Amino acid sequence: MQKRIVRKLDLEMLLSSVEPHTEPKTDFEQYTIPVDAAARMLYIAAYADNNILGRSILDLGCGTGRLALGAAFLGAKDVLGVDIDRSAIRVAVENSKRVGLKDDVDWLVSDVSALRGEFDVVLENPPYGIQKLGADRKFLEKALEVGGIVYSLHKNPHADKNLYRKVKSCSTGMVAVSPSPFLERLVTKQGCEIKAVYAMMMTIPHMFSFHTKGKHEFIVDLYVINCG
Repeated sequence: MQKRIVRKLDLEMLLSSVEPHTEPKTDFEQYTIPVDAAARMLYIAAYADNNILGRSILDLGCGTGRLALGAAFLGAKDVLGVDIDRSAIRVAVENSKRVGLKDDVDWLVSDVSALRGEFDVVLENPPYGIQKLGADRKFLEKALEVGGIVYSLHKNPHADKNLYRKVKSCSTGMVAVSPSPFLERLVTKQGCEIKAVYAMMMTIPHMFSFHTKGKHEFIVDLYVINCG
């Protein structure tokens, strides 16, 4: 079990070794979480909130395993990565071997709605609902059902140039913001409480035929939610 503080650089080096999906599917919005966003998310969970070391962790919609493997590297007790895409899980298994964490993460091919259990912490980078409106909702609802603490990424609902400039110029790469009213109602309805929301930059490369730019940069909000 990892008991020392891991340098962010070392975490980023491990995360950069995790290969993305080789054949991402448009319908699933399979964008591998960028290294910098994953590292910020994991570092907040591990060292600002003390919610990784010795905890049971679920990476919901894990893709090729970047968050799951990062949590294992930071000293999680048990880690489970779940994804509906069998090919993504195959890549995740190979990634776990590549980074020396083959025995530290379990992988499961499953739709999120079929998942049962209880976890100390849920980490998720769900679909943002670009291709299918509200696609992130079933992920968040399941996370709130099975997790004590939830760290969930959602596309910022506003095209706010001032916020964009603040996030870009902030030394930490994150700015505290207010939750969206829709997500706040959803969270409250399930008896949970939003503890914090952090806006951060997300950059995804050109991946699909409908992409018109070499890369797309936008703001996502990291929600920290207490369901315990």
